Amino acid sequence: MKTTAVVTLACIASASAFAPSSNGARVSTSLNAAKKKDQQAPAKKSLFRTIAEMDLFAPKADQNDYGARNKKQIGTAKLGDNSYIPAGLTKAQYEAIRSADEKKKAENYQKNVAKAGKFLDYTQFYIERGTDTSEAWNKDINKGHRMAKTKYDWSGKEVDAAKGWFSK
Repeated sequence: MKTTAVVTLACIASASAFAPSSNGARVSTSLNAAKKKDQQAPAKKSLFRTIAEMDLFAPKADQNDYGARNKKQIGTAKLGDNSYIPAGLTKAQYEAIRSADEKKKAENYQKNVAKAGKFLDYTQFYIERGTDTSEAWNKDINKGHRMAKTKYDWSGKEVDAAKGWFSK
């Protein structure tokens, strides 16, 4: 019993030797310094608020809007002395082809920008079709759907050829 008590006291003494002492006194640092009455500590933001207020596009807020391509400085590279030029074309001819392609691409983009943001109201479509009042739309050959125009006539009807040199 005496041996057990001595071993227990030795263990407690050795464990307390490595534990930090706490005498109740506060260590004085600038972090623990008393705040002056006229100084207010800035309100600390939470992690979520910090992340939510991040705006990675702040310098150019509209850079991802549709139509913003025109504001960016992008384009076809200029041909240099070592640039590829297809066989059979001169540098001027190839530059003319490339500029025409770039102009065509820009016109197509502008056409699509003009259509941006214009949507068909779903409810209005059904009201115009008459879905809300009757089933007359269901007797139509296209079941009330709008038909798209195609390049060719798929009706199967023989179309008279345009009158030309050899037709009567």
